[in-house]
Amino acid sequence: MNSIKPICLSAFAFLVLAGCGAQKQVSSFSSVALISAPLNIKKVAPLKENELQRWSHLDIVNDTIPGMSVDRAYSELLKDKKGVKVIVGIVDSGVDIEHEDLKSVIWTNSKEIAGNGIDDDNNGYVDDIHGWNFLGDITKENLEYERIIKDKTLVDAVTYKEAKKINDDKIAQAKAGKTRLEGLLTLTASADQVIEKHLSKRVYTVDEVNAIDSKDSAILESKATMQRMLSYGMSVVDLEKAIQGDIDGMTTILNGDNLKQDYRKVVGDNPNDITDTKYGNNNVMGPDKEEILHGTHVAGIVAQVRNNSIGGDGIANNVEILTVRAVPDGDEYDKDIALGIRYAVDNGAKVINGSFGKSFSPHKKWVYDAIKYAEKKDVLIVHAAGNDGKDIDSNENFPNDSDDKKTEYADNMLTIGALNFEYGDKVVARFSNIGKVNVDVFAPGVKIYATTPNDTFKYLQGTSMASPNVAGVAAIIRSYYPKLTASQVKHILMDSGVSITENVVVAGNPKDSRSFTALSKSGKIVNAYNALLMADKMSRK
Repeated sequence: MNSIKPICLSAFAFLVLAGCGAQKQVSSFSSVALISAPLNIKKVAPLKENELQRWSHLDIVNDTIPGMSVDRAYSELLKDKKGVKVIVGIVDSGVDIEHEDLKSVIWTNSKEIAGNGIDDDNNGYVDDIHGWNFLGDITKENLEYERIIKDKTLVDAVTYKEAKKINDDKIAQAKAGKTRLEGLLTLTASADQVIEKHLSKRVYTVDEVNAIDSKDSAILESKATMQRMLSYGMSVVDLEKAIQGDIDGMTTILNGDNLKQDYRKVVGDNPNDITDTKYGNNNVMGPDKEEILHGTHVAGIVAQVRNNSIGGDGIANNVEILTVRAVPDGDEYDKDIALGIRYAVDNGAKVINGSFGKSFSPHKKWVYDAIKYAEKKDVLIVHAAGNDGKDIDSNENFPNDSDDKKTEYADNMLTIGALNFEYGDKVVARFSNIGKVNVDVFAPGVKIYATTPNDTFKYLQGTSMASPNVAGVAAIIRSYYPKLTASQVKHILMDSGVSITENVVVAGNPKDSRSFTALSKSGKIVNAYNALLMADKMSRK
């Protein structure tokens, strides 16, 4: 299945799969110098922790890191400018609105009186102070192909057959994968015990394992095992939890439990009726904070407070985060996404981020209509391209802005591929989807440091992280150049990017090397500095 949820890669599933010089050129539209970057030089030294934590903000020229030149844009182009507040809608799993690095940038509905149980603004949502939760108390959900198998009336016969094949393939993969992972878990636990005993300590580091000197074959074998497992960058405890989590997921598939559950009954609406809108609640954090890691991270990439010496820095400095909880652990419903987009639009969002996606969309027209509604209201939608390493010009990826994969039906949506911080032929993230027609531009998406629930910060990766990086740049443009339309901002982000004309590795396969220009419509990577120069020029016309 080409599902991209959760669109940031799971801890273990990603792991088992597996700067630069620059010059300036004179802009064609003014005398201001734009940033450009050849691939003939790359950063050799490994990134320091402070560089890695904010690499997406750094500059190709000054830092030899393929970031978006955000810091440079602020220091050189925006230091004497004042922008207007921009509302950014985060359609996701929910956001920890109490996080110390986010609570000051959370949108508040001034038309609603908190806690009075009355729909003061008459928008159909009672006490929607910081957004709306279309999932109610749901955390888990079926994948769309599972829902199709359970109710074949949702789709035509061809689509049902495709969904059935995916389920059959998943069962076969789960049988093989469960056996392999169970063996790996046993091997890890056994090696851990040996190393524990040898070092006489429960918790140990990679360096301590590397330093083991022994002639005992059992110890040496365990050393080799733990070197490999610890190279994934996780503690033994977290690694074992991740492996067990994947085993549990495969067990669910093998037992058919995934087809037996009806998670939606908790909400009480009819998900196949777009007119049934009286559902959900105002708890945008949902019933469990641990389940909103994804949305909290996405929100932080856009808006965690800059320069406050807490955690990381957001891309945009003059925004408010409006939370729409519509993306569960599983596939989102088309109805929730459509209504969620409309809710964000109606409450003033000028940019909406969508770090979610799936391969089947039974009610895709509802989402199409919502995207067109956003276009009519001058709202830009930024969407993640997906994490399957596939070409979405030939593979399904919903939602999108082209029903036939050729012609866009709206001009207010950007689809974002993910970049790696290693500038060179591996600059494209190994998991990122591509598409000369249906991916618009690329942005940083590997090891992005941002807010996670309960005042924590973590590195996550996926096109989920690339999308809010671009949404943040879009918000900067809309803040400092508010007269530019959503369509203009879209094309500025594409046209002003840094071009890469060299060949790069696709999907992590060293045998698949293609020109970067063939992987997206623009053939570029987003650059905030260039985008602001172009926005300034365009705003003066």
